[in-house]
Amino acid sequence: MESNENFRDSISTISEEGKRSWIFPKKPSGKFYTYRKYVSYVLLIFLFAAPFVKVNGNQFLMFNVLERKFNIFGFPFWPQDFHLFVISMIIGVIFIALFTVAFGRIFCGWMCPQTIFMEMVFRRIEYWIDGDRGAQIRLDRAPWNAQKIRKRLLKWSIFFIISFLIANVFLAYLIGSDELIAYIKEGPLQHTGTLTALLIFTAVFYFVFVWFREQVCIIACPYGRMQGVLLDDKSVVVAYDYKRGEGENGRKKFRKNEDRSAMGHGDCIDCLQCVHVCPTGIDIRNGTQLECVNCTACIDECDTIMEKVGYPKGLIRYASEVEISDKVPFRFTPRMKGYAAVLMVLMSVLIGMLFLRNDLEATVLRLPGQLYERKDNNMISNVYTFKLINKTSRSIPDINFKLLSHNGTITFVKGSGFDVPAQELSEGTLFIEINNAALSGDKDKVEIGVYSGDELVETTTARFLAPHSYR
Repeated sequence: MESNENFRDSISTISEEGKRSWIFPKKPSGKFYTYRKYVSYVLLIFLFAAPFVKVNGNQFLMFNVLERKFNIFGFPFWPQDFHLFVISMIIGVIFIALFTVAFGRIFCGWMCPQTIFMEMVFRRIEYWIDGDRGAQIRLDRAPWNAQKIRKRLLKWSIFFIISFLIANVFLAYLIGSDELIAYIKEGPLQHTGTLTALLIFTAVFYFVFVWFREQVCIIACPYGRMQGVLLDDKSVVVAYDYKRGEGENGRKKFRKNEDRSAMGHGDCIDCLQCVHVCPTGIDIRNGTQLECVNCTACIDECDTIMEKVGYPKGLIRYASEVEISDKVPFRFTPRMKGYAAVLMVLMSVLIGMLFLRNDLEATVLRLPGQLYERKDNNMISNVYTFKLINKTSRSIPDINFKLLSHNGTITFVKGSGFDVPAQELSEGTLFIEINNAALSGDKDKVEIGVYSGDELVETTTARFLAPHSYR
């Protein structure tokens, strides 16, 4: 077995000379591939529709980094909600850890956008134009004749169009679908900066799906490295049943009417179909590997071969190492329970914070460099700037401020009773006047209520500066 460990010294997409070794996987088929297609169709529809769906006037998903506006499932978020974003990211990391500990890299094979686009869009077009594995290899080795040029130009043109479409959808997530549609109607020459960004995105997607391909999963994606840390012998992965497949004397090519069990050979007939169908070019019989994305193509192909030769299916299947070696079924281990408990606590905290999240967020700060001002009747005045952020999809009308902690007055520079538009920021300047006798120190903390008409919608605090000599 030690000689078989040489595969861990290199990756399948790099030759011994250090050059790129192109992979031409066989077209997959079977039960799991059919299920993956259905899942992919749903996810592709969601991916392309999400930026154009509105919930209460809000884009369903938007990540406008430039203007710092974010919509998640129709709920608008602002930079002031960064703590919610941090908790969400931690929840995501814990969920990935739990998912990986339990089921390995199944996310990569079934839900990752890279895998879905590569295997369910671009490769299927490639099979349609270039043919299956054998035809692709012959075409790659063929000289540049008329047929090869025609097929390459057709394939690359379609790939560019799809990459351009993906780039537009990606842009809709970043700047908003309404903005993107407006840019399209006005024409690309009116927005050359946006057009340049769009072409850059297109070039990146085109490069990934035409040339880089499975290298994203093998080299660029950090999840494959994380998998090696999180997996253990109880994790369910796409696994080869080496006990059944190898027997006592290893694999052997299939011969009809041969008693393999009497000869000590396992059920693996060494047909290499599991290798040929693998999109990352690995041999699953070598065990769990960094390059495996749990796409199940080898399961379907092996089941097909087993059915043809009359052997039971499941030589390659979803299983853990302990299930194969010791026949121990999957169990929810203490490690998984720990991850699940942390996940539940964090989700409860996030849900609670979302319910406590105010529709209007107010910030009141003393104007930098300004001291207090003495006025008649022992009144002390401070000047402040305020910012109001409306996190809802409706306008909040008739905004007024009132002091809640002290007897005093609040005066706006430009008058009160204004509206804060939906998902907008309103700011201005105000004066707070308090009788010095009501103050307890030179820096009192004052509480301010923000009202919409007579309804209290938010409270905030600020420091009030006063002369110490009056105490």
